[in-house]
Amino acid sequence: MFVYVLRRVLYAFPIVLGVNLITFVLFFGVTSPRQMAMQILGDKHVTQDDIDTWLKERGYHLPRLVNPDAEGLGKITQTIFFTKTLPLIWFDFGESDRDQRSIAGQIRHRYRPSLMIGLPVFVAGLLISTMLAMFVAFYRGTYLDVLVLFGCVIVMSISELFYIIGLQYVLGNQWRLFPISGYATGFSAARFLALPVVIGTLVGIGGAVRFYRTVFLEEINRDYIRTARAKGLDEGHVLFRHALKNAMIPILTGVVMSLPFLFMGALLLENFFTIPGLGSYTIDAIRAKDFAVIRAMVYLGSVLYVAGTILTDISYTLVDPRVRLE
Repeated sequence: MFVYVLRRVLYAFPIVLGVNLITFVLFFGVTSPRQMAMQILGDKHVTQDDIDTWLKERGYHLPRLVNPDAEGLGKITQTIFFTKTLPLIWFDFGESDRDQRSIAGQIRHRYRPSLMIGLPVFVAGLLISTMLAMFVAFYRGTYLDVLVLFGCVIVMSISELFYIIGLQYVLGNQWRLFPISGYATGFSAARFLALPVVIGTLVGIGGAVRFYRTVFLEEINRDYIRTARAKGLDEGHVLFRHALKNAMIPILTGVVMSLPFLFMGALLLENFFTIPGLGSYTIDAIRAKDFAVIRAMVYLGSVLYVAGTILTDISYTLVDPRVRLE
């Protein structure tokens, strides 16, 4: 088991390095630092001295990969790649291009609101979707099965923006049950997070129920399920004790891969409900053309996704030991 986990972790290092290089190409190969400065400062009424000052204050005046004017190791160390991109590997995100505030400090401050939305949505969505999928699998082929699937298709067909704007208007503006924007710390945060959690859970249920139902239907038609029924086990025991356990690998694929996004936040929910999480932080950076923040969030999201793949491989071994033997 240890060797299997170690091998998966070692596989991740080249991927992280590749993500780092791709991030550098996207942000400094496609767009030059001078173009970045002009986009932030504005094209009008900006002098060359203003651009040069902005570049020097933020370290963008250096060459990108090789510094021909430096000596020795300075040819490599005194470059944008070495000072801006390479530190991302050990999560040194630097400072914002807009206000020069520490990006790591902002991430530490903002991940909690994102987690307080993402974790309840993840747990509630998983429990409701799994139970509902097993329920319709139990009543497969009946009108109840068709009705639930029809409802899932309707939920999937409606945009998340409709749920956000519609429920904000009805439950927040008209009925005054929830605040439509804002955030508070401590237990007071619950009243601000309740509606975003309900919307986030509702949006993800439709697709999850249909996927889990397909997985369960595939399992309950296998030979070992017929054997369990032939031994006299009731349908509930067959579904929960046998089918659910053997259906965990495809379910874990979707579940564990969604774990990294708990920390990244929900972009639309945080933006529309004015919740100071990582999702709204990313949206604000895009609006302000804060390339340093965008670069940090892109890299962080990629690393978390790689971590999710490692967790997925490890979780496979817990439900099916044959995976690590292979």
